Amino acid sequence: MLELFGMFVFALAPIIWLVIALCGLHMEAYKASLGALVVAAICATIGWGMTPINLGTAALEGFAMAIWPIVIVIIAAVFTYNLTVHTGAMENIKGMLCSVSADRRVLALLIAWCFGGFLEGMAGFGTAVAIPASMLVALGISPVTSILACLIANGVPTMFGSIGIPTTTLASITGIDVVQLATVQAIQVFPFVVACPFLIVALVGHDKKALEGMVPACLVSGVSFAVCLLVTAHFIGGDLPDVVASVVSLVLTFVYSLTHHEGKIPDGYRVDVEPHEATLAEKIRSWAPFALIFVVLLATSKLIPFINEPLSAIKSTFNIYAGDPTATLTFSWVNTPGVLIFICGIVGGLIQHCPPREMVGVLVDTCKQMSKTIFTMLGVLACAKIMGYSGMIASIAAFFVGTLGSFYPIVAPWLGALGTFVTGSGTSSEVLFGAVQLHAAQAIGTDPTWLVASNSLGVSAGKMLSPQNIAIGCASCELIGKDGEILGKIAKYAFGFAVCMSVLVYVGTLILG
Repeated sequence: MLELFGMFVFALAPIIWLVIALCGLHMEAYKASLGALVVAAICATIGWGMTPINLGTAALEGFAMAIWPIVIVIIAAVFTYNLTVHTGAMENIKGMLCSVSADRRVLALLIAWCFGGFLEGMAGFGTAVAIPASMLVALGISPVTSILACLIANGVPTMFGSIGIPTTTLASITGIDVVQLATVQAIQVFPFVVACPFLIVALVGHDKKALEGMVPACLVSGVSFAVCLLVTAHFIGGDLPDVVASVVSLVLTFVYSLTHHEGKIPDGYRVDVEPHEATLAEKIRSWAPFALIFVVLLATSKLIPFINEPLSAIKSTFNIYAGDPTATLTFSWVNTPGVLIFICGIVGGLIQHCPPREMVGVLVDTCKQMSKTIFTMLGVLACAKIMGYSGMIASIAAFFVGTLGSFYPIVAPWLGALGTFVTGSGTSSEVLFGAVQLHAAQAIGTDPTWLVASNSLGVSAGKMLSPQNIAIGCASCELIGKDGEILGKIAKYAFGFAVCMSVLVYVGTLILG
């Protein structure tokens, strides 16, 4: 038992370093993540006997996965936003948004919660933080508040993000029917989805008093999202819940705000944006990049197989990690969010009459803006691959399963959160811990679908804390070097969610037997 505990603590060393470096030493994220990579390499070599060649190729696979598809989608999303600012289109967008409501609380629901949920459902990979956070800053909300609001909003949709990839991956790993799994996931996450709009409103209003007069709007936004998640998951599966729920929530929140909320805005919550007149043609051009992103991501998704399948076939598969010839990494060269958003951004820029030379200049500036974030992605993903391949992640899981017995469901969501904190990816967390949750359920004799779904529930909390997600938000809002501050402030929300999730999962196992 002592040896098991020692390996558990040793395996946690890279994560402990990240927390200390970001929160205690206030180190920039790219330095902290590269430090975590070094710590992981040392621990994997000493504690798990990982050979230099396996160590190097595991890190190389992490680098490759960071660059494609994650870095490319981040640069594409921020480039698209920067281009709309450069052309002046963002001023038109701000004016139109404020015509719906000049209340920052309502705008936060529409942009961070509804639009962010749609981006997560369609694309994922940081787009749901990068684009909405940038838009909130453009409306006059502080960068820190904008990032925190988007981190909260981005947590609960993650299990059904990127057209359901995390859920379908988890179902394939565990052998559980995907519709059954998605339904249980939606049941577990239901109360947290309802809670998110209330948290977002209180956050952007800087106080719980901000909820005065906003409770009905929050209920409309949260309950509609949660109900649609459950209904879509039960009748369709894991592919569409986020997309359907975010669109329905957006429409209902929009209609409610127009018909019930206007004219009741306290001065402290009014967005100070000067009236900006624009013709119908200018408004259409302003929204062109985002409208194209909506149409193209939808058209190339699994919902339209005759487009999706030929594009998805344009791919290459490589074995990078030397320790396992079956461990392959597939690169989709066309049908990946980064490439598609990039194309939409360029076409949208042309529609907005931006000369190609200026677009190149915006792209160069965007790459400079994102340079430190790129190093953060490289460090985090390489660290995650080393921890996974070496057995460090398995040691963490083995400690919990071996020591807690029937009380294991209490920590089951925390494993999902841990996997997402380390990798920044809900799908990666499902890969790391999905089978562990299944085996634990079989060992303690509880319902396997309930316990496996709890891994996805924990992903929601871990996504808020992920250094990768925080770095994306900071880069998109030009808040470089504030990662530790953001991590410290979002922690209370993430850990609060995780504690409540533990209670829910444990009580659920007692009821199900």
